[in-house]
Amino acid sequence: MNFFLRFAAYLFHPLLMPLLGSALYYALTPRFVEPDIMQARLFAVTIITLLIPIIVFFLLKNLAIVRSIQLEDVEERKLPLMIQCLLILLIIKMVFDPYDSPELYYFFVGILFSTITTLLLVFLKFKVSLHQMGIAGITMFLIALGVHFKVNVLIAIGVLFIANGWVASSRLHTQSHNYPELIAGFFVGVLPQVIMLNFWL
Repeated sequence: MNFFLRFAAYLFHPLLMPLLGSALYYALTPRFVEPDIMQARLFAVTIITLLIPIIVFFLLKNLAIVRSIQLEDVEERKLPLMIQCLLILLIIKMVFDPYDSPELYYFFVGILFSTITTLLLVFLKFKVSLHQMGIAGITMFLIALGVHFKVNVLIAIGVLFIANGWVASSRLHTQSHNYPELIAGFFVGVLPQVIMLNFWL
């Protein structure tokens, strides 16, 4: 049981959520997208939101700015979250266009607002659960995609709801977060995506 609960923290790591959201969009969209363009954009998302943060983490760890990838201390989160804001902004400016891919463009705008909110709360000494924020945001985005494209994604939504509970249980089991931090993570992940629906749904 211990391994099962801890595994959720790695399987649904917040760094993987932007790539998962992009992959879900391309899997569900009825629009024709050139395979080369799709692969190039997914590759760009992988580089910017996954590989670069991992490299930055090891750099910060060698400089003794952070101690672990879990960023357990609230003060450790400031610089990584600032860097993440810049990387998400780079995707918004360079990878997705609001006219060509409005769903993904505003999905990443939502992620940016979630990250900024988390950063502001860090300055208030409050540690939001990034894992819960990520999986909750993806769940809301998938629900919106299902409505937007009129496709049945109830099974996938059900799986993600189970994943939300799994992640929350994992973070409580490892004592990484408490209930207020998990609840805050859920709403910080969901609300920006709900607000962005006004621009593309």
